Amino acid sequence: MILPLLLIVLVLCELPGSHCTVSTVGDLAVLEGGSVTVPCHYNPQYISHVKYWCQGRMREFCTSLARTDDPESAPNGKGKVTIADDPTQHVFSVSMRDLTEEDSGWYWCGVELGGMWVSDSTASLYISVIHGMSVVSTMLNANEGGSVTAQCLYSKNLRSNEKRWCRSGNLNSCMVTDSEGTFSSKNVFIHDDRNRMFTVTIEQLEMKDSGWYWCGAGQQQVAVHVSVTAQTTTLSATSPIQNLKTSVKNPTVLSSNDPHSRPIWESSLVVCGVVLLVMIALLVLWKLRQLYKKKQKHRGPVEMNDNLTICPWREGDYKNTSVIFLNAPAQAQML
Repeated sequence: MILPLLLIVLVLCELPGSHCTVSTVGDLAVLEGGSVTVPCHYNPQYISHVKYWCQGRMREFCTSLARTDDPESAPNGKGKVTIADDPTQHVFSVSMRDLTEEDSGWYWCGVELGGMWVSDSTASLYISVIHGMSVVSTMLNANEGGSVTAQCLYSKNLRSNEKRWCRSGNLNSCMVTDSEGTFSSKNVFIHDDRNRMFTVTIEQLEMKDSGWYWCGAGQQQVAVHVSVTAQTTTLSATSPIQNLKTSVKNPTVLSSNDPHSRPIWESSLVVCGVVLLVMIALLVLWKLRQLYKKKQKHRGPVEMNDNLTICPWREGDYKNTSVIFLNAPAQAQML
């Protein structure tokens, strides 16, 4: 009775979608010298279980490369293969770097269940390490006047080759890196890190720059499409009246070079008017002075008293001196 039950459990664990199933991505192709990260999803009941990554055609005989209970496989480790578990998302991820052709083969995501009669829950995929090229993104978009950057990846055997950026259908348009791994023109710049990637940056894009390009190294090449969107002009919604009100409320924001923003006393018309008024005032004062001098000349140097004016004499001379009365009242009094 026990044996049939164990057989049923084993069969259920092999069925896709069962509670024992671990899932991962499909087969992968990676450039030589590159890196890859594989996610492995598991059911919540496996949170506390050990997870592992192994290589081999058959899971029963695969070679373990990383385990969550092995400190050397920790994400911050220096090993070629690392593993990290995220219990909150029910997924563990495996990273492999500096891949070579010998790394091509079958790999397994596994959850260790333990026990003699219970097999581990696993999922497999095939990783191919190849020579050639690839790009991070085959479709690049930018606005007119902007810039785009293409990231072209290549395998280890192409590190020493010159890198090219060409417009598809026009071999004469190719731009080739120099011995330093760089190229520079008016608006195109190429830089090769001499490891596994070279970047192509196009600046000051125009509508005519839209189209297909390809980046290449040796006999390898991969296509990239650049799409340039026309730049739209945004009109201001502020009315002239609003602008006028703003300038009146905030006169200090006006430019000092604007003639309309200068103080009124600096206006040439006002200055001329002030000068003219001063000249007229000076002319009037001069005229009044001339009239005053002329009047004084006609009246004489000595002004007689309206009642009596007596000419003085020296003592001893009065016997021979005559007295003249200039008005009738004074004469009457003397008589």
